[in-house]
Amino acid sequence: MAGVSWVGVSVSLGFVGLAVLAWCAFRVYLGVRRFGRELERTRRRLAPKHSALRDELSELQDARVPQAPRDGVRSS
Repeated sequence: MAGVSWVGVSVSLGFVGLAVLAWCAFRVYLGVRRFGRELERTRRRLAPKHSALRDELSELQDARVPQAPRDGVRSS
């Protein structure tokens, strides 16, 4: 008779453990969604600055005058 009561206790503890894991997984899911929204908001805020920097970089690369290759330094 005593062995049968342990079965009920172990099954109920298993369900409680699964409930705790489900709650933790739900909290992680909410955190990941919130983090994704924050990343998207940051990406939208930085997009104009990123575009301006990319344009400035391309202007600097276009303005750079190519130089003819020289002899350079020779070792003796």
